[in-house]
Amino acid sequence: MPRIVADWLADHVELPADLTTSRLAADLVRVGLEEEEIHPAAVTGPLVVGRVLAMTPEPQKNGKTINWCLVDVGPEHNATQIKGVDDADVPTGGARGIVCGAHNFSVGDLVVVSLPGTVLPGGFAIASRKTYGHVSDGMICSTKELGLGEDHAGILVLTEAGFDAADLTPGQDAVALLGLGDEVLEINVTPDRGYAFSYRGVAREYAHSTGASFVDPGIPTGAEPAATADGFAVEVDDDAPIDGQQGCDRFVTRIVRGIDPAAPTPAWMKRRLQGSGMRSISLAVDVTNYVMLDLGQPLHAYDLDRVAAPIVVRRAAAGERLTTLDDVDRALDGEDLLITDSPDGARGSRVLGLAGVMGGASSEVSATTSAVLVEAAHFDPVTVARTARRHKLPSEAAKRFERGVDPLLPAVAAQRVVDLLVEHGGGTPDGAVSDLDTTSPPEPVTLDVTLPSRTSGVEYSPGQVVDILEQIGCTVDGADALGVTPPTWRPDLTEPAALVEEVVRIAGYDQIPSVLLAAPGGRGLTPEQRTRRSVARALADAGLVEVLSYPFVGAQDLDALGLPADDPRRDALRLANPLAEDRPLLRTHLLVSLLETARRNVSRGIADVAVFELGLVTRPAPGAPAAPQLPVGVRPSSEDLAALAAATPDQPRRVAGVLAGDRAPAGWWGAGRPVDWADAVEAARLVADVVGVDVTVEADREHLPWHPGRCARFTVVATDGSQHTVGHAGELHPTVVEGLGLPRRTAAFELDLTALTAAASGEPVIAVPVSAFPAAKEDFALVVDADVPAADVEAAVVAGAGELVERVELFDVFTGDQVGAGRKSLAYSVRLRAADRTLTAEEVRSARDGVVAVTAERVGAVLRG
Repeated sequence: MPRIVADWLADHVELPADLTTSRLAADLVRVGLEEEEIHPAAVTGPLVVGRVLAMTPEPQKNGKTINWCLVDVGPEHNATQIKGVDDADVPTGGARGIVCGAHNFSVGDLVVVSLPGTVLPGGFAIASRKTYGHVSDGMICSTKELGLGEDHAGILVLTEAGFDAADLTPGQDAVALLGLGDEVLEINVTPDRGYAFSYRGVAREYAHSTGASFVDPGIPTGAEPAATADGFAVEVDDDAPIDGQQGCDRFVTRIVRGIDPAAPTPAWMKRRLQGSGMRSISLAVDVTNYVMLDLGQPLHAYDLDRVAAPIVVRRAAAGERLTTLDDVDRALDGEDLLITDSPDGARGSRVLGLAGVMGGASSEVSATTSAVLVEAAHFDPVTVARTARRHKLPSEAAKRFERGVDPLLPAVAAQRVVDLLVEHGGGTPDGAVSDLDTTSPPEPVTLDVTLPSRTSGVEYSPGQVVDILEQIGCTVDGADALGVTPPTWRPDLTEPAALVEEVVRIAGYDQIPSVLLAAPGGRGLTPEQRTRRSVARALADAGLVEVLSYPFVGAQDLDALGLPADDPRRDALRLANPLAEDRPLLRTHLLVSLLETARRNVSRGIADVAVFELGLVTRPAPGAPAAPQLPVGVRPSSEDLAALAAATPDQPRRVAGVLAGDRAPAGWWGAGRPVDWADAVEAARLVADVVGVDVTVEADREHLPWHPGRCARFTVVATDGSQHTVGHAGELHPTVVEGLGLPRRTAAFELDLTALTAAASGEPVIAVPVSAFPAAKEDFALVVDADVPAADVEAAVVAGAGELVERVELFDVFTGDQVGAGRKSLAYSVRLRAADRTLTAEEVRSARDGVVAVTAERVGAVLRG
């Protein structure tokens, strides 16, 4: 986000003398530039200019040599007596004794001294301290210690940094001199307002907000030199434009010769760059960065002696590579737009940089560069944005180009760079100028003069609308239907709605009244919404915690669940622009993302996990047509909407849960109970009960990621009589559990809540009268084959007991030698009751015989003796 130094902003717009950073932030907020952060002053306390009066090298036992210095820091800060120094050696005006380990300064140099009580960047507090046998009464500062750069090896000598010795006095406030006491405002700029990534743009917005006088430094004056025949040759050879838009439609070059390679960047420029969040590198580079921040036009400086004409702007070829200025060797893509030159006459054969993103190392300005080729170009925003993202290079230049740069700026910005290099580097401008220009003027937009009022609810007069549009730089013709031509620095103004926003913004968002809408009458929640909330409440009451997970997954997530290659859950919808490259798919079931949530909790020390989620999944149909590209600004036709509906995949709502660790905690009362498959089955049954659907539970031995021997399939009978699988529950497969780093025996369930809701009858529940007559209780221990589902046995018990049965409950399962190999004993408690009488012994005996007979017939059960 841009950082704003107030005195730099004042170069372009009139600022009040008493303007505070908070007030500046409030003024900019009114026109939509929100405050991100106010950065406090970099240095507080007594930081002053000092003159070195004496320095004595003192070798130490550790091999290091320190300098014991006497420094004049002004009458109000000097000491007349210095511990360890003979009074006769102390200068008449006094001095400070300071120990310094650097050696790049000498007697007579003007330096920056932090006195005791100073706090330097990073919270580094300065105090008097004894070191190397002396009391060091302050510190002589380096550039890095002051937060002005990365040079930590040497002391900042002010005259070498571009300050005039005649303007410096010992004791002078160095905080103000170096601009280290200024607060800096960082603002948030929306993507459609790239012009505000410059002091030019922010100054204009401040003028809109306050009415302050503004001078636009980016408007061509006509004084910029025109292209000459001997200008550095530039060609654009873009044979693969994106969306028909050429990658480069303007390219200006200027040449400056005879620059002093040792010329320092002026201190005021360094200060402004530092305050704006950029470090000083060298004069040529600093000047291009300074002009970019000032005007919003990215620039690049080449070492002229290392570039061969002509420069060719083209797309990358297969196999090309480039080492960028960050020393990274990059494989180039066919969509990358390149700046190339032509060594040895081979046209466009050498890659110099990624257009609009970053230059290459082969032609960068060095410490010996005396002749500079300045580039100021205009590149296609889409091309630059894709290149920056492809190579993960969010450079300052790319941030501006991808948001849209004023195509009239290149000549103005290039001239500004030339002027600064001549003024501060001693260079001479070359008369050779090139300006390849194929730009087109902005297209006018037709605006109904009443649209701002009708859209916002605020009455704007026609004159007010026209005045605001002209104020932001538009040219306006007409009366009722305005022909509005946007300024070149506002490529976002392409439709009436954008112009309406500008009118509302400049007039003031605070003029729009806040009206509380009346809630319309209705019938409350739909049955599906009530069911959804009831399910969530029931699971929460059962001890599970509701979570939300991102619906984006990758193939590796599906692999972790062991899903076969032909599993329909792998047929996922792929996003064209995913948030993360490794998760480009929309989930087809909930468990894949919920397990990641459980894994993260376990990895952070939460051993006992019970979580659930309700959410949508996306299940695209095989061979479904692609969604059509619908027109913008007009209502789609019925055919378009039908095609869109046909291409929209099914998105059922599901509920899933994961349980791991202990289901019942351990304590003084005894050991805890670990989670097992039955907990997941019980949670799934709870969901079905809340929805009001009878489900059939049976074993399923082939449904990953569940354990083949501990997985239950849930089926329902739909209203049309067909049977459908609505989910699974049980223990997860051991390899899945191990791969995800979950506790052993982790269990899970997932149900199709949409299908369950559809299977519900929707009929109101009718209360059954409570019988006042006593119940008869019978227990049955039925021995069946081990592979017979308990649900089948229970159904047979119910059928055998007949209409007298009130409740059937399985209370024991036993296997062992007593029942035989491959057999199991299921013990059921059956409660019998009649609504109108007390049951007789004969009726109870008949029901008991019925249970024995029917279970023997249906499941081969034998009553255990």
